[in-house]
Amino acid sequence: MYTEPVITVSHLSKSYEKPVLNDINFTITPGQIIGYLGPNGAGKSTTIKVLSGMITDFTGEVQIMGMDVRKDPIEVKRRIGYIPENALLYDTLTPIEYLRFIGLLHKMESARIEKKSLDLLRIFDLQAKADTRMTAFSKGMRQKVLLIAGLLHNPDIIFLDEPLSGLDANAVILVKEILSKLALEGKTLFYSSHIMDVVEKFAHRIMILHQGKIIADGTFAELQEREKTESLEQIFTELTGNHAHQSQAGEFIEALRG
Repeated sequence: MYTEPVITVSHLSKSYEKPVLNDINFTITPGQIIGYLGPNGAGKSTTIKVLSGMITDFTGEVQIMGMDVRKDPIEVKRRIGYIPENALLYDTLTPIEYLRFIGLLHKMESARIEKKSLDLLRIFDLQAKADTRMTAFSKGMRQKVLLIAGLLHNPDIIFLDEPLSGLDANAVILVKEILSKLALEGKTLFYSSHIMDVVEKFAHRIMILHQGKIIADGTFAELQEREKTESLEQIFTELTGNHAHQSQAGEFIEALRG
């Protein structure tokens, strides 16, 4: 099992028209489930795109399993999986055709791709749809195909950006169980989400990003102790400075009555 840090980020900064990430630093070891939180626009998705090699014009250093993401992009991509909230599937393909395409990109053998794809589709109750064009698939069905595609090559590090989006309750429970077992096998999960209760119960370590900076990093228990609050929602509210939710909800109800 790989025992060195699997992700090392040093002085990472990224700007578009204005700074998005500002001097980010962290190290992640194998088997950790990282909950990565922040308000909209905080830079969560940008962080994941940098770590997965999709964005290369940044300052600072990023290493994945000891490899520089800019110098060894192909080798890095072999070791990682990426599951976005929304992705443009080739929806004129069937699930099995799409998974064959993904498997071949990872240089997997055709027979292995076929067997693994059908096994994984069966577990997600999609085997009967394996040869159906995805044009009419629901959001949840498409998300299941994305999850399988991101895990098909059995990556060491898995980046997840709102991976439960569109899934029904049973699929959510199944995905959480799968991800927990992957972590027990030494896989590293970098999990970005807005769903606080999932992160609170699921993540080994929580990082909160605000205005391009990491303002908290620790276990849920450590953040509770530091902020003297009970829930992750309360911690998030305190740290990001948005205390207007209750008054805004009251204003909304008043507006509905108008």
